[in-house]
Amino acid sequence: MLALHDIDSFYGRSHVLHGISLNVREGAITTVLGRNGTGKTTLLKTIMGLIDRVRGRLELQGREIGAEPAYRRARLGIAYVPQGREIIADFSIRENILMGAFARADGRRAIPDVIRTLFPYLMENLERAGGLLSGGQQQQLAIARALAAGPKVLLLDEPTEGIQPNIVEEIEHLITRLNKEFGLTVILVEQNVMFARRAADAFVMMEKGRVVANGPIDELTDAVVHRHMAV
Repeated sequence: MLALHDIDSFYGRSHVLHGISLNVREGAITTVLGRNGTGKTTLLKTIMGLIDRVRGRLELQGREIGAEPAYRRARLGIAYVPQGREIIADFSIRENILMGAFARADGRRAIPDVIRTLFPYLMENLERAGGLLSGGQQQQLAIARALAAGPKVLLLDEPTEGIQPNIVEEIEHLITRLNKEFGLTVILVEQNVMFARRAADAFVMMEKGRVVANGPIDELTDAVVHRHMAV
């Protein structure tokens, strides 16, 4: 589905990712783990086309997309939910969702059925300002905005961070449904190892901008976690 070959990423002169090579299987959840500052967010931004300078080869379904700008990658089927959600507080729920629809390849500017199915609260409050929502509701809105683009691959950067504990389980269940029921390929940056083990099919462990371990999720052992994530 998505393949990275010897990727190096830079912020100006700062070399952040070093020789990243990965294959993301279609229809799977791949979780990206590691300590803070290891390059996990940079990896997602590299895939989305939001980094200053990148070397290497990036392919989506066999098509080279490394030279494509972010808006073209969105139209080719990649959607990104950033850490911190970044919804527009003064826009209504409807307006925030429809922002995502501008990335649709078919030009359709409407709320897709999948959003109507998964987000009943949002659908019942479409004219409510996004800034009035709770953290969990804003996270749902950010995911809904990404889904409005009709993506093939969904990039999620720590979607449960800063969410009240009683809503975390709802967000986790939502991610699992998107994958299992709707067939969406998901790349998930996550610090919750237990959730990663429950939901993911494969894992990538990062350290100092490099992949130090990866494989099927049953190879994410306690020893691997302790070696690369313990403080």
